[in-house]
Amino acid sequence: MSAQIVIVEDEVAICNLYKLKFELEGFRVQTADDGVKGYALAKKNQPDLILLDLLMPHMNGADMLAKLRATDWGGSIPVIILTNVSRDEAPAQLRFLGVSRYIVKAHYTPQQVVDVAREVLASLKHADR
Repeated sequence: MSAQIVIVEDEVAICNLYKLKFELEGFRVQTADDGVKGYALAKKNQPDLILLDLLMPHMNGADMLAKLRATDWGGSIPVIILTNVSRDEAPAQLRFLGVSRYIVKAHYTPQQVVDVAREVLASLKHADR
């Protein structure tokens, strides 16, 4: 069974690019264009992995992640931050919210992002053994 991921990204073209790339690589993908919708989608589907942008309307990525981590069901979902905000400019609270990886979009190709997602998911399978 393929992994289910949620991509939370407010820029439609970027979101569609990653959605297509992950689907072509065999993932089941759902998307949301802000943190409020992303949180609702994660709550409803409890995906295997979330790709989360930081700068979004209505609820930013850091606030969505804090809300997710405060729940029983969302505490262990791996989250990859996928943003163009440098790590130095990222909200300090991210350090305490269990981020699996921090990716600056401009420094990674979509294929490299898929590869990182696979690494994160594979490390979880090994941890379960």
